[in-house]
Amino acid sequence: MRHQSNWVDGAYQTPTKEQILVINPATEASIATIDSTPLETVNSIISSSLQNFSTGVWSRADASARFAVLSRAANLLRSRLPEFVALETEQTGRPIREMRAQLPRIPEWLEYFASLARTHEGRVTPFKGPVVNTLTRLPLGVVVQITPWNHPLLIATKKIAAALAAGNSVIVKPSESAPLSVLEMGKLFQEAGLPDGTLQIVSGYGRETGKYLCESPLIAKIDLTGGLGTYKAIAPTASANLIPITAELGGKAPVCIFPSMSIEKGVRAALFASFIASGQTCVTGSRLLIHTDIYDEFVTLLGSRTIKLRIGPPTDDRTQVGAVISQDSVKRCATFVSEAIAEGGRILCGGKPTNVDGKGFFFEPTLIETKATSNLACNEVFGPVIALIRCESEEEIISVANATSFALGASVWTNDFNQAHRVAQNINAGIVWINGHHLNDPSSPWGGFEESGLGKENGLEAFESYTRVKSTIINYGQEPTWFDEEVTDARYG
Repeated sequence: MRHQSNWVDGAYQTPTKEQILVINPATEASIATIDSTPLETVNSIISSSLQNFSTGVWSRADASARFAVLSRAANLLRSRLPEFVALETEQTGRPIREMRAQLPRIPEWLEYFASLARTHEGRVTPFKGPVVNTLTRLPLGVVVQITPWNHPLLIATKKIAAALAAGNSVIVKPSESAPLSVLEMGKLFQEAGLPDGTLQIVSGYGRETGKYLCESPLIAKIDLTGGLGTYKAIAPTASANLIPITAELGGKAPVCIFPSMSIEKGVRAALFASFIASGQTCVTGSRLLIHTDIYDEFVTLLGSRTIKLRIGPPTDDRTQVGAVISQDSVKRCATFVSEAIAEGGRILCGGKPTNVDGKGFFFEPTLIETKATSNLACNEVFGPVIALIRCESEEEIISVANATSFALGASVWTNDFNQAHRVAQNINAGIVWINGHHLNDPSSPWGGFEESGLGKENGLEAFESYTRVKSTIINYGQEPTWFDEEVTDARYG
């Protein structure tokens, strides 16, 4: 079994004494070990990163140099996609057909932020008088990025690209459940010309290594994709250290189906929204809000199609639904099903753990009719267990869509142009798709409201969040008032 060590200062390091086993969730086979990085090593890596930032080798590099490195990294990643596809499939249990669709787009994030590094400009404000006020954006310093297991390479690249484009030194801690593809990125960036020590990739448990990274007063920003509990664990210390946090914390996305949408197209939309990645995405269409006028016909067809979804080995091109990440995820799905039944829900299909050839962490694609106030309808499963809710009107669909503490993504399916915009405007979410779901682009800000998090990935918003603004005020014609002039005001004698 291979060991994948931390990538620090341009090289893989000596393995740590304590190591973590990485499991293929589809086969339960051990595929690698990684470092469990202790506190003293974390502190050493942060110090090294800070030294890297202070030298200016990247933080003060020309915009054209950053553009060139990120562009080369994009080309290198594109040339090596087959090996990354295989690795992502192995460590996540997601079908290879999904990885082949997703990973070819990842280089676009590197290219987009490379372009921002080259073209983003400062401003001159309308300062009163004969004064010029220039605003320039500077990198923050050493930034820490905590990335998840469900889209290991995609989400890490989104964060890394924005931070490097802005000139920061970056420390990434991938999830211990699926870290291998991210740990491979160190060599790729080195080959692209990134100075050693500018990107450090550190593995370990979130509760230990991740915590140590986020508690350091030497870091300048935390970018987290994870759960609300993780955010609450790190936020108090970050607040005390005046460290800003971008946090993408999850969702409970409604898929709003209206009568003007054909039943066939609506069902296909729901299957795609709900069961990609076995429901393990932050914008999984985990609540299907279906107008009563089409509800019965829609649910009948949806159920028959869901039963036919192919569960199988992720490496098989025919497999449509792969594994969930762990046995704990299987148990979580089963608990939501049991609670839904206890609350009066009705299982239309699925509802049970399963396996492939007696192995793996699989759960049947599951549809449950339930109330809008049920636990299943209000809280994140992070698995293929979907709530179906009958709604009597457009107003009720909007009301139910907004009835959770999450507000990340939502989709609206209708052929009524006026209704599409009216409903989208009234849904409380950071991302609303009209006749689409899971659509993503490096230029499109990604992030939610309420308990779904703070700040944005993607777009100009992400780039600027990795910078600080400096005002330089130039007086070219306004006579200053000197402190030693005679004071004539009677109040001063």
